[in-house]
Amino acid sequence: MRSTSRAETFPAHTPAASQIFTTVLSHGPLTRLEAARRAGLSAAAVTKAVRPLLAAGYLAEDADGDARPALGRPANLVRVDGGRALFIGVKVTGDEVIAVLTDLCCRIRLARRLPVTDRGAKAVLTSVADLTHELRAEAEDFGAPVLGLGIAVSGDVDRALGTVRYSPFLDWRDVALAELAAMTTGLPVVVDNDVRALTVAEQWFGAGVGLSDFAVVTVGAGIGCGLVIHGRLVAGAHGVAGEIGHVAIDPAGPLCHCGNRGCVEAIAGDAAIVTRMREVTGRQVTDAAQAVALAHEGVLGAREVYASAGEAIGRGIATVANLFGPERVIISGEGLAAYDLFAEQILDSFAAAAFGSAAQCDVQTRPLPFEEWARGAAATAIQSFITSSPTPTGKG
Repeated sequence: MRSTSRAETFPAHTPAASQIFTTVLSHGPLTRLEAARRAGLSAAAVTKAVRPLLAAGYLAEDADGDARPALGRPANLVRVDGGRALFIGVKVTGDEVIAVLTDLCCRIRLARRLPVTDRGAKAVLTSVADLTHELRAEAEDFGAPVLGLGIAVSGDVDRALGTVRYSPFLDWRDVALAELAAMTTGLPVVVDNDVRALTVAEQWFGAGVGLSDFAVVTVGAGIGCGLVIHGRLVAGAHGVAGEIGHVAIDPAGPLCHCGNRGCVEAIAGDAAIVTRMREVTGRQVTDAAQAVALAHEGVLGAREVYASAGEAIGRGIATVANLFGPERVIISGEGLAAYDLFAEQILDSFAAAAFGSAAQCDVQTRPLPFEEWARGAAATAIQSFITSSPTPTGKG
């Protein structure tokens, strides 16, 4: 479960206060009037919400010399004081643990990495704790407290319980990661699926700011999808909403690790591409980087492997567009290193499979290193700290 003990609590005791703070965090600096308009609240409600946040130093106020009402007095801009608090975010992969220290505005101040030589939960937890202690020690130079830790892991993660139910790339089952990490670090901990964590960062600080409905699709070791619908990150009743990697698009296709055939991930995931590349070229391809190199070298059949992967990804994205009608789909992930090899197929396949106006969805790419995924984990910690109900919809 999530640790709830804190050295400091956020002074927003009403939903309106959290709403105003998150509005200023994503869109600020703003005048009170503009904050009220964006949040759909009255000016009086904004004034009441802002007062304790200003007093506690989470918000600051500056005069805006460019905005002069009729009486000639400058309007005051309200902004988040990013240096008021610090947070740590950790992204766990099968090969590395990546950790970042961010401020309250989720700007990365420090980043550290450790290799994963043992994928067992105990060994990985030790690395998470070591990096957390290292960053906390260095955080003293910034003169602000570290108030939370977010951990992002691939697979089926129950954020409400802080449990990794199943992570195929780590081979974890039913690991109570939040509780264990809280015990070893002494910080409040939030654990979430890595793609959902990245989606939180995009919603609050990235390409999803201001959008009510959008999706983040990640390509690489797995094919993931985070969904924001009506301004809410959606996990679904069982926490697996958005699993387009396991949408079966070819019943006669290759076997997926989930047990089904022809899943998007079984065609377009890194492991699937490497396996298919070996079969097509007869070369001893060991990783995605070698597969990309063969395609760029023009080895016979190599580009066709990526064309098939791009077609699968495009159909998966079209499924998202047809079901949820997002305004934007953001494609990210380590698999974008091969984007030039399958970009055309992704877009063509999407256009062919998207129904009606769903084809108007803005599909854009956003290459993000793993430090940005760790930043997503920090964003979940910030979210948990400043909101009264941080759990995604569908989790009860």
